[in-house]
Amino acid sequence: MNTTPTNTNELGANHESTPSLFSTLRAAIVLFAMLSVITGLLYPALVTGISQSLFAHAANGSLIERNGRVVGSSLIGQSFDSPKYFWGRPSATSPMAYNAAASGGSNFGPNSDALKSAVAERIAALRAADPGNTNVVPVDLVTASASGLDPHISRAGADYQLARVANARGISPATLAAIVEKHTERPMFGFLGEPRVNVLLLNLELDNAR
Repeated sequence: MNTTPTNTNELGANHESTPSLFSTLRAAIVLFAMLSVITGLLYPALVTGISQSLFAHAANGSLIERNGRVVGSSLIGQSFDSPKYFWGRPSATSPMAYNAAASGGSNFGPNSDALKSAVAERIAALRAADPGNTNVVPVDLVTASASGLDPHISRAGADYQLARVANARGISPATLAAIVEKHTERPMFGFLGEPRVNVLLLNLELDNAR
């Protein structure tokens, strides 16, 4: 049986309908260029414009300025060790604490000797700074967060330090408690999370109140 096509016009039509390598490559390049412009230029420009127009403070890092100088961010903790300041949550980032370029926790398990040693040292430092305080040390004052950058402490963590800071600054505990209450952030929607205090904002207000 002869299976050879005899319609040469049909053969030519089939051949012409097959895309050439050049046309396929050209379509791929055009598509790549279009997506690059849309996702690499137009979309970032749109998002940046909206964020700068509606949420400029947050979009620029929630930076805090005093006297024309940036002193930190409300989103990133800082190290405080003077008795007249509230101390924040410890940071496990390296090579320095609160290193925003190396966010992360210690990854020590609860049975880790290194973790137990670090917690013991932090408890000792808190006790040494306030020898008369016999209250239980809140856990967030002696353990690092998963990010290592947590700018908040619990309300219990702030209350634990009240007497020490009040004594170091020569103000009444009641006055200081009112300032802490002012800086206490409530749970989102009234039930998500726990009351917390931004350490940097609190300490800045204490310096401004001098």
